[in-house]
Amino acid sequence: MIVVKSIGEMRKRADDWRGRGKTIAFVPTMGFLHEGHLSLMREGRSRCDVLVTSIFVNPTQFGPNEDLDKYPRDFEGDEAKCRTEGVDAIYYPSVDEMYPEGYQTYVTVERISLGLCGGDRPVHFRGVATVCTKLFNAVKPHVTVFGQKDYQQWQLIRRMAADMDMGIEVVGMPTVRESDGLAMSSRNKYLSPDERKRA
Repeated sequence: MIVVKSIGEMRKRADDWRGRGKTIAFVPTMGFLHEGHLSLMREGRSRCDVLVTSIFVNPTQFGPNEDLDKYPRDFEGDEAKCRTEGVDAIYYPSVDEMYPEGYQTYVTVERISLGLCGGDRPVHFRGVATVCTKLFNAVKPHVTVFGQKDYQQWQLIRRMAADMDMGIEVVGMPTVRESDGLAMSSRNKYLSPDERKRA
């Protein structure tokens, strides 16, 4: 397994794989991986020759009062889990690599981003669509796998890939839950016992 930190190297490796006739599955994440993420990786592994996952906490999908700075991070633990799942490459760019000084281009998927999560987080889906476009441009996947837990996000990426003629199959996988029924999420660590029970 390799860790790729630059857009240029990721693109070069993707071109090499494609040039050798290999298919690429991609699972984008913000890290702090759990069983839900790993189930997406297994699906990608079953569908394609090469499995790539990204770990990038994307600042453009966080609002000004959200948890960007305290979002949980554990790259060493994530790396070990990826290795166990047979990931071929972790794409691990920095914020400066993804959004260099002077960056000003964003992707908006209009109707699907309205309401639900988008109603309370007005910049969120613009950030999701933008970062996924950038990740897809670097990884060049044939298939990308998303969890249906974030249903609006999955539908938004499906619409974007279709509208922008990306030629990527966007697969949705069922929500993976904890033993008490709570949907697995990297942010579950924020919950107190009472909040978790209510959730």
